[in-house]
Amino acid sequence: MELTDRQIKILKFIIEEYMESAEAVGSETLEKKYELGISPATIRNEMVALTKMGYLHQPHTSAGRTPTKEALKFYVDQLMEEKKLSVADEVAAKEKVWDARFDFDKLMHQAVKALAERSHALAVAATKKGDVYHAGYANILEMPEFYDIDVTRAILSMLDETNRLLELFSRSFGEEPVHLLLGDELGYELLEPCGMVFAEFNAGPEKSGSLGVIGPARLDYPRIIPMVKYFGNLFEEILKEV
Repeated sequence: MELTDRQIKILKFIIEEYMESAEAVGSETLEKKYELGISPATIRNEMVALTKMGYLHQPHTSAGRTPTKEALKFYVDQLMEEKKLSVADEVAAKEKVWDARFDFDKLMHQAVKALAERSHALAVAATKKGDVYHAGYANILEMPEFYDIDVTRAILSMLDETNRLLELFSRSFGEEPVHLLLGDELGYELLEPCGMVFAEFNAGPEKSGSLGVIGPARLDYPRIIPMVKYFGNLFEEILKEV
């Protein structure tokens, strides 16, 4: 069923509000914060319709709604506006990894460290040869989704299970430069509230792989996706120059 313009607008606001607050979003919040020009009752009716269509979920403990995996993918594919890195951010990122360009292992370590610092999430990379790198564990501990020790344990277990991580990176994706995995797509039932954004880099058989970011499913995609895309391109550029 196709969404109406009003439903799309409401869904977009709910997703962006949820990304910021990590809490279920109610009709009152939408009515007060966004100029929708309709009554709270109409907003509630549209939210019920969006729930029936599979775009919203109602947690048992809340009257508000949270976006589903389908809603987040719809947002990324059709609604979000990418926030491109500033020239200053691009220069800073390049400077962070440039000195390590002649040592591939060191370059990988520096890249995940720089990506973790800028994304404020958990950065991870893997080469086609099977080497895995990660940084930014402390970042996820500040996010409500990871207050649940079982979710955090599942993420850390995934990082330890190199083959599982490599399998995620090696799945067949389309031609898009950046890939998105949400919830059960990460291979663990406990990772339902989590998401992963990554890009591939290819600078020859010995220097190819993937790098990206793991965090809550409500990652700040307009900021994270162009960032991951930039790091993937930067990696290729540096490795090919070397």
